[in-house]
Amino acid sequence: SISAAFREHLWCLGLQDFPCGLGSWNKSRFNARTSPRGGRLGLGADPAGQEEAVPLGEESPEALMELLRDRHSPWALPPDCSPQDQHLREMAVLTPEIIHGSNVFQVFRSLRIVGKGVDEVDEGLLQLQQLEELILSANQISTVTSANLPRMLKVLELCCNAVADLQDLCTQPPPELQHLGLGYNRLCGPLQEKYLTADFWPNLVSLDLSFNNFTNLLGLVSQLSSLQKLRILVLQGNPLALIPTYRGFLVDSLPKLYILDDIHIESDERHKFHGLARQPELMRSEARVVVSIGEIKGVPDPSACQQLEVGSEAPMITYTYCVMYEF
Repeated sequence: SISAAFREHLWCLGLQDFPCGLGSWNKSRFNARTSPRGGRLGLGADPAGQEEAVPLGEESPEALMELLRDRHSPWALPPDCSPQDQHLREMAVLTPEIIHGSNVFQVFRSLRIVGKGVDEVDEGLLQLQQLEELILSANQISTVTSANLPRMLKVLELCCNAVADLQDLCTQPPPELQHLGLGYNRLCGPLQEKYLTADFWPNLVSLDLSFNNFTNLLGLVSQLSSLQKLRILVLQGNPLALIPTYRGFLVDSLPKLYILDDIHIESDERHKFHGLARQPELMRSEARVVVSIGEIKGVPDPSACQQLEVGSEAPMITYTYCVMYEF
């Protein structure tokens, strides 16, 4: 479940372990905060004075922060860690009481669980009440129960999963969601198109449906047209993207769109396709595919037959091949 993956993520960050958290390495600094005359020895303190104030066996905040930031340190995070992970560890050094215990759930604004084999978005996610971005790419999720999603969520990325049905996701979707990423899933047919409207996603700005199995361009556009705030749309990789008038029809049908399939829509392109949306008869249910074979190795060339001498008794050998494409 995503809760289990989150707990593992926290454990890897080591927020309660040296040099983070509360321990013998900084106990006097935080005991002083409860004293009437005590003050916090933070990063703004005088370095020389702070060195004198640090008791024997303890470390200053600067020294602890250096252990996190020095890439040669055994406590340094990997180079590919997120800025939030680095920020959380720095908070665990400077203000460890803020992220102690269940308080850590209120700190998270973004959560990235990628390639961890997650197949369930459970209700434990609701503990992250302030979460605004949830990245769950490359897992094994087939369904998402919207009741288990934090209500403040603005970004939901589900790329490279096994989502085939949007019904559960649209039962009680996060009202402020601005980006929905559903690329490389198993969505298809009009049963799923009906969930891609403003009734479910009134604030959606960006939608990724790439590499699914949508085939009905007219039906899909009729649903997407209700998304008045939609500015970015990705549909490449679907069968409907093979229709010859695909891009022009979308550009004219969705006049508020800025980017289609990662390509910015220029004003001259919009002018070029003006009026195409009012000519659905041009939307023929066929696809145009051009295949070019650059080189084939390991088989004789049938066009390079050697000329046999007149009267030769050698047998004639003919080569023929059949090339098949499966869609």
